[in-house]
Parts: sequence; C-alpha cells; structure tokens
Amino acid sequence: MLEAYFRRSRRQLPSELEDARQRIEGIAKQHGLDFFDTIFEMCDYDEINMIASYGGFPTRYPHWRWGMEYLQMQKGYEYGLQKIYEMVINTNPSYAYLMDNNAFVDQKLVMAHVYGHVDFFKNNAWFAHTDRKMLDQMANHAARVRRIVDAVGESATEQWLDTCLSVDNLIDPFRDHIRRVRAIDYVEPPTSASSHKLPAKGYMDPYINPPAYLLQQEQKAQAAAERAKKFPEQPERDVLGFVLEHGRLNRWQGDILSIVREEAYYFAPQAQTKIMNEGWASYWHTKLMTEQILEDAEVIDYCDHHSGTVAMRPGQLNPYKIGLELYRDIEKRWDRGQYGKDWLECDDAVAKRDWHRPTNEGRAKIFEVRRTHNDVTFLDTFLTEEFCRRVGLFTYEYDRKSGEYLVDSREFTDIKQKLLFMVSNHGQPRVLVTDGNHANRGELEITHQYEGVDIQLEWASHTLGNLAQVWGRPVHLRTKIEGKDAVLHHDGEHFAYEGPKLIGAKK
Repeated sequence: MLEAYFRRSRRQLPSELEDARQRIEGIAKQHGLDFFDTIFEMCDYDEINMIASYGGFPTRYPHWRWGMEYLQMQKGYEYGLQKIYEMVINTNPSYAYLMDNNAFVDQKLVMAHVYGHVDFFKNNAWFAHTDRKMLDQMANHAARVRRIVDAVGESATEQWLDTCLSVDNLIDPFRDHIRRVRAIDYVEPPTSASSHKLPAKGYMDPYINPPAYLLQQEQKAQAAAERAKKFPEQPERDVLGFVLEHGRLNRWQGDILSIVREEAYYFAPQAQTKIMNEGWASYWHTKLMTEQILEDAEVIDYCDHHSGTVAMRPGQLNPYKIGLELYRDIEKRWDRGQYGKDWLECDDAVAKRDWHRPTNEGRAKIFEVRRTHNDVTFLDTFLTEEFCRRVGLFTYEYDRKSGEYLVDSREFTDIKQKLLFMVSNHGQPRVLVTDGNHANRGELEITHQYEGVDIQLEWASHTLGNLAQVWGRPVHLRTKIEGKDAVLHHDGEHFAYEGPKLIGAKK
C-alpha cells in the first residue's frame, strides 16, 4: 500500500513552497552549509506515520512491529499527544517528508531544519561509513526476506526475525573508527629456555643472559601461546558479527541476521550523535528563520512552535535544547577568546564572566565541532560548569522514603558524569565475546563491562535465551551483581544464575 502512495503526482511541493525551498536552500549555502541534494515530498498524516513506522524508508521487510509502531503514532496524533512535522533520511540524494497540513511558517522552519540535518549527515565523521544508497538496500532487504518467507514459511521467518531483533544492539558502534585487533606476527614458540638466549661468549653469558631475563622471556612465550589458544584472541564487541562468522546457522538464518546487523550499523551513528545532530539543525533553523526567512506576520507563530521544540521539561533531557545551547555557547566562547591555557587556568569567576579577547573564530569552530565529534566527545570537551549553571542542569534520584524523585546534586562533576553515562551506550550494558569455545564445548561466553550499574536479571534472561538460539549452544554471561562476581547461564530453554544471594529478586 505504501509503495502505491509514492507513485502519486501530488507528492511534489506546491509552487509557493517550492519557491520558499529554493530561497532557503540558497540562504543555507550562503552560510556555509554543504548538503546532498534534498528532495522534499508532501504527505498526509497517515502517510507520514507509515513512513515513520518504517524508520523513514518507504519499503522494509515484512514484520509485525511496523504495524505496531504505526498504530502507536496514529493514536498519538489523533489524541493530540504527538505530531510529526518532518522526517529526513541519511541518503544521497536525501529525502525529506513534510506533513501537508502544517502551516506555511512551519514548512519553512522544517525545510531550514532539514538542511541542517543533511549538512550534518554529509560532513560528520561518524556518518562517513554509512551506506548513502540505503534506500535501495532497504528495498533489497525486503525482497530477500520475502523470498525467505516463500521458502521456509511466514511463521518461522517471523520468529527468527523476532529473535534477531531482540539482540540487534550487540554490535560495535565504533567498528569503523577504532582498530581493536592488533596484527601480531606469528613466532614459533621456543622449546627450551636456551632458545631465549642472546649470542654471547662464555664469560659474558651471565651478564648478557641473566636468569631474570630468561624467566621473563619464558613467561612472554607462554603468554603468547595462551593467546593463540583463545578464541577469539581478544575480546570482541561485535557479538552479532562473531555469531555470523562462527555460529551454527542455516543459510536463510544467517541472511536475516546479516540484514538486521547491517541495518543496526546504519542507524548506529544517529544514536551516537542525537544531541549534536538535533542541536545543529535547530541552530541553523533558528538563525536562518530569525535573520532572513521570517515575515513579520509569522514571528509569533514561529516563536510558539520553536519554543515547544526546545522546551526542557522537568526530569527530561531535550537533545534539541542541549545541542542548540551548547553550539551557541561554543560560538560565543571562541568569538570572545574564552578557550586555551589562560582561560582554563583562570580561577576568577567574575573575570571569566567578563572575559573578552575578540578572535571571531566561533563560526569556524562550530563547523569543526560538527565535523569531528559525537555526543560523548561533544559533551566531554565542551560542557562547562558555567554552561550547566546557566542552563539549570542537575541530577536527580528516586527517594524510596518519599516515593518521589528529588534533586541529588548540582555539582558540575556529577552532572557531567551522569550525562556522559547516559549517552555513552544509551543505558544499555556493554558486552563482549570473551570465549567462543567455553569449557571446550562450543558454548559462548560473553562478559559484561561492569560500570557500577547492575543488569536487570529478567531482561538479561530473555536476551540470553534469544542469543543462545542464535548461537545454537548455551550462552554464559559474566557480570557483577551488587559489586560481586556473578555468572548467568541460558541454554535456550532454561535460565540459571550463580552469584550473590538476591533478596526479593525475580530470577
């Protein structure tokens, strides 16, 4: 049904909006934005909800979750709980969808916002490895899954898709940016201690080959031999990639798992740069609209809708607001010379507030930041105590006695630590493959990188069960519970727990 919608002639912009689009595109380029060709299409609310439920793509493989997400969005729109103003996808050319019943000023705001997004997609380093032809790839994935449905049946295909999608976050989002495996030249292990000796004449041998040196070389050789036995040799964060390479999968199962993994890698940079991406688009729609695009009669409507977008509600972190304000703060600081050794070493709050050594490097700096950072490095590098105080950030915790969430701290170090923890892996535990032949039985051992937060046993049980089905043998998870070592086991049917005794916990 959705493909039929895309053949309608009325999807193109009306002449008034097309004129506005050309003007906004020209203004954006004048300010230095560099984006792919962007194709805007008009949609009614049913269509845009369908596209949004598909993740922005008109064609996806058949699965029940698309319909579930569509119904959720449809009810949200009908009850006035949410409204999709725009949607844009990271492809070349880029496609953006506008809701046809938006006001004219909203359409102009959205187009300015979209050009900011597409500039970010094109130039940010974390998107450099994404497939710019993903529109075609998604259609290809859909065709492959439909062929599998014809071959093995709808029920088997759907069950396997459910299983794969439940573990689609077990990838390495830094795969294309960090070389985790170091090439090691193979050296034949020595057979005796004398093999480690350096050439020396008899009277010099005790000095050139002292016992401590020979023992050290022997230990290195033994460690190298142990590493050669390990499988994988080093911990592997891309769990799905490891399973695809070494798991016991039928051909059609491997094909579906590879599709899920490929799409997970495509969407990963969007999660890694949510604050930066939305902040960058908001920065540019604000600047372009207020300086060159708005008509006098549109100012009130624009302010009303923009303020709703960047509003910070109690207890919620708005990526539009944080990103926008942090870009503005960076631009202001670099324009006023508020960086470098002198600035960092200044302990006078008043002097820092009034610091003004004009350099006018702010615009160049935010373009540099847009090109090289992700959310973690963005916050780690540019979040300052002054910024947190001005924006009003604080941490909060749940108080069991009062049954309410209460302010926990307004200290900068606490705020920054919690923010970085929130965006570093989006609240999901990091796990790595540490043994692909556990107990010499072909079982899979994965290890949780414990960061002070216990995993939820009920969720871990379901995830391990699905991972055991994907691997084809039992799976074991090493972690810490309440600071003590624990091991979770699942053979695909039964879950077992070894660790500290849990009072009142559901195993």
